[in-house]
Amino acid sequence: MNWEVLFPLILFFIVILGVGIWSSNSRMKNKHVFLNEYFLGSREIGGFVLAMTMMATYGSASSFIGGPGVAYSKGLGWVLLSMAQLPAGYFVLMVLGKKFSIMARKYEAITLNDFLKARYRSKTVGIIGALSIIIFLFSAMAAQWVGGARLIESITGISYNSALFIFAFAVLVYVVIGGFRAVAVTDAIQGSIMFFGTILLLIATVIAGGGVGNIMADLAKENPKLVTPFGSEGELTPQYVSSFWILVGVGVIALPQVTVRAMSYKNAKAMHRAIIYSTIFVGFIMFGMHLIGVFARSIVPGIEVGDKVMPTIAMEVLPPLLAGLVLTAPMAAIMSTVDSLLILVSSAVVKDVYMSFINPNVTERKIKQVSLWITAILGMIVFIMSLSPPSFLIWLNLFSFGGLESAFIWPVVFGLYWKGGNKYGAIASMIVGVGSYILFHTFNLNAFGMHTVVMPILLSLVFYVVVSLIFGKNEKKARLQLKEM
Repeated sequence: MNWEVLFPLILFFIVILGVGIWSSNSRMKNKHVFLNEYFLGSREIGGFVLAMTMMATYGSASSFIGGPGVAYSKGLGWVLLSMAQLPAGYFVLMVLGKKFSIMARKYEAITLNDFLKARYRSKTVGIIGALSIIIFLFSAMAAQWVGGARLIESITGISYNSALFIFAFAVLVYVVIGGFRAVAVTDAIQGSIMFFGTILLLIATVIAGGGVGNIMADLAKENPKLVTPFGSEGELTPQYVSSFWILVGVGVIALPQVTVRAMSYKNAKAMHRAIIYSTIFVGFIMFGMHLIGVFARSIVPGIEVGDKVMPTIAMEVLPPLLAGLVLTAPMAAIMSTVDSLLILVSSAVVKDVYMSFINPNVTERKIKQVSLWITAILGMIVFIMSLSPPSFLIWLNLFSFGGLESAFIWPVVFGLYWKGGNKYGAIASMIVGVGSYILFHTFNLNAFGMHTVVMPILLSLVFYVVVSLIFGKNEKKARLQLKEM
């Protein structure tokens, strides 16, 4: 066990747990204020913290562990594909923007489902939304658990299952204690670590490889396709790469773990600053980490488990203590995403299921107990799911992205900008979107060589518009008949 590498990570865990404990002391005691605080940080998030929490939530194990692993396998084409993520923060805050925040405050919405239920005046929309969040975010959380365990396993040399237990325990303790404010504050710390860690590791990797020219020559010698936009086997076609602008670019506005950030900022000035900061930071980190993954193939060839590429290259090109400091960056990315997802799924269960259908008149004390227990239980379920990890965790995360976007993108966008959108259109859109996505994904139906998310999103768009128009006309006719009577 390399204690020099491990020491910075242990110190990082201690700091994060301390922030969680501090945050728990700032909670309010009123039931509604507790919910607002625990799940949304009392809507007091500033511009820099908002940008960091969006970046840290979005830049997850896929970006720091899975993404570099796939880039190691496929070459520079995957770096190009990953840059579809650059405008993610811009899209979220510009498309949703002030209107979303104003309407969320008007409806007193704490979750995305709160907004949808209030906008469409339908509990059915809320139920479908809650189920979609619970189903698809479990795969996203499992990806983070796997990434954290792989990182600890690579550093310490202990077994995967032991590493998974250590990671799960650390995350659960501080999320259960701190809630959203702990998540937002630690995201600011973690986002900064991610940014500077990427710079340091990229520079060290280039130096270790003898310069960019030498690395490129090595890659081209091994396989000329590694330095083309089309992947090591020519599998990254223009259609496939372009479809990722929907999956990890524009479609990000429908991810509940990201959209909830657009409810939490303090004022318009904070939002405008966050747009600038998040675009710069996300763009650099996504480019840097995936480029490191490609360059690592020249320096450390023959890595069989893709998710071990990042920790392996860090320990190869950096002194032990510095490697430990840099490896807090992927750990920060993983923890910041997994804590946000835990809070989100917990809020879906507590607010959209427990408070809506099981115990609407629940007391403030009971709400606290249920919230904490649900968060802990969900974490344990994900721990069990993560005991058998896939070869590349990124596919778990992308599966989750596609499912959530198929469910939410049009109910959210049209809910904000089209008065003609109604609950019938939203329900049809969500059912068709999720159903077709699962069908397309199960049978690997890639229309025109694009990612499976594209067709479900188009189908959900058609059904939202058509069904809303049909039932909108019926409602108008019914109102006219009542007037005539």
